[in-house]
Amino acid sequence: MRRSILLEMHTTIAEFVRTTVLIIAALFPIVNPLCSAPIFLTMTRGCSPETRRSLALKIALNGLLLLAGSIFFGTNILDFFGISIPVVQVGGGMVVIASGWSLLNRGEDDERRDEEASGSAAAVAQRAFYPLTLPLTVGPGSISVAITVGANRPPASETRWAYLTAAILGVVVVAITIYLSYRFAEVIARVLGEAAMNVILRLSSFILVCIGVQIAWNGVSTLLHSVLGH
Repeated sequence: MRRSILLEMHTTIAEFVRTTVLIIAALFPIVNPLCSAPIFLTMTRGCSPETRRSLALKIALNGLLLLAGSIFFGTNILDFFGISIPVVQVGGGMVVIASGWSLLNRGEDDERRDEEASGSAAAVAQRAFYPLTLPLTVGPGSISVAITVGANRPPASETRWAYLTAAILGVVVVAITIYLSYRFAEVIARVLGEAAMNVILRLSSFILVCIGVQIAWNGVSTLLHSVLGH
């Protein structure tokens, strides 16, 4: 009896650790808040350090809710609307491409307008979700991965609580990295200098466009395979 209890505890702990590591390893490279930090800094030009800290916290919380919601309810929402993950990838990839392209071709007039808009508290609050959280921080790639991870959760009731706890912990860790990356983006910018940050911004914008193309292509290729398979 005691041996069976210990074996069950060992299995549960192993499942907890495995799920936590899986979620962090799957989501962090796609969310990649370190790469998004220069974009966050540029799009909040003219904001005070206090406003940026508040924005960083809001974006982290928004990202936490989006990722957790995608893991726990993503498949149900897609089933309700009759939407498949490849379609989400195609549509989301197009949104990411458009966002990256606009940042890549960003000029001084756009930055000046952002500085003027940043003075409004309402405008800053609106930016916290779109576009700073979605799609720049938690994009369609992150959401589709989170939905896929949630779809593969174990059905066994005895490991379900371990999975739920591990999923929440993994998403919280990712959200903390988002907050820290955006919270100290200004410090990193001061160390690197304006010229280096401009180069990093252009590279990050180009990478964002490439990520959008890759996400869209993943969806298109899956849809093509399903059509050709039939």
